[in-house]
Amino acid sequence: MLVNLNKILPRARRNGYAVGAFNTSNLEITQAIIGAAEVLKAPVIVATSEKAIRYAGIENISEMVIGMAKRTKIPVTLHLDHGKSYDLCRECIKHGYTSVMIDASHLPFKENVKLTRRVVRVAHAKRVTVEAEIGRLAGIEDDLAVKEKDALYTDPHEAKRFAEETECDALAVAIGTSHGAYKFKGKPRLRIDILKEIAGLVHIPLVLHGASGVKSKWINHVNRYGGQMAHARGVPDDLIRQAVRNGIAKINTDTDLRIAFTAGVREYLQKSPTDFDPRKILGLASEFIREVVADRNTVFGSKGTA
Repeated sequence: MLVNLNKILPRARRNGYAVGAFNTSNLEITQAIIGAAEVLKAPVIVATSEKAIRYAGIENISEMVIGMAKRTKIPVTLHLDHGKSYDLCRECIKHGYTSVMIDASHLPFKENVKLTRRVVRVAHAKRVTVEAEIGRLAGIEDDLAVKEKDALYTDPHEAKRFAEETECDALAVAIGTSHGAYKFKGKPRLRIDILKEIAGLVHIPLVLHGASGVKSKWINHVNRYGGQMAHARGVPDDLIRQAVRNGIAKINTDTDLRIAFTAGVREYLQKSPTDFDPRKILGLASEFIREVVADRNTVFGSKGTA
């Protein structure tokens, strides 16, 4: 069933688990995300970036996800990830998205509030939820690029004021994660102390971006079949669990899916060099994504909560 964030995230925060938001850009990835969530009986957020929308076409990708969502019994949210403009958010709402993220975290506080409030007004009129962001994550993902020196931890008191003034439904915070497959130069560390303070002041669901695990199992698999992903590192499971215990109710995952997909395609092509059936070539990639989604949902604690 197709739902907005308010149908799944407040319950997640109250009960101490997080809902996974998984990025898609095609049929196979979407099938794998929803299929894995169905098996685990977990609510799921299917997210699309602006780049994914350009790649697939907004009509195609929205109709695909909405169709699958309506045919399953688990709650599914179709969500715009890192929307950078009012116009894009409005276009997604027009095409049936049940949730949008307006990311104006690069703007000064007052301008971030102003743009977010504008999106909230149009979204809430259509019963669409809005995620916003305060603080900036380093790293590169799709069209989003933030240099490490420009990344900022979220200020707890600013977060409280921001949530109150914008009336957004979920708030993404910066506590040390980053986008992409190369998240940490040294020992992985998150500012759980900052998160605790934010959670004590902000009572809407909190969101963690840049939280892929980038596990060695998948990196090794890619490299075994011809890839080159040295020194990739993600957020360890124990840090994810700490974040969930301290207020995170939505966790974004994209890099993990890309790596698993790549591992599947590379393995199949190397083992079956004479095959040219795209359904078979993408089949193993889809299986690997299902495995990743199942693993992440188990770590997030959402298994059996649908």
